Amino acid sequence: MKKTYVRIGLLAVAVCFIAIGVTRGEALTVFVRAINICLECIGLG
Repeated sequence: MKKTYVRIGLLAVAVCFIAIGVTRGEALTVFVRAINICLECIGLG
């Protein structure tokens, strides 16, 4: 029973952090960096 509460608590914290990151516009930053890394690995950039 204790594990269930810990898992739910960690899930709630993770959702809060994701929401904070999205509202700050960090999702777009991460996406742009991922695109740049992929293009460099392929050799297009």
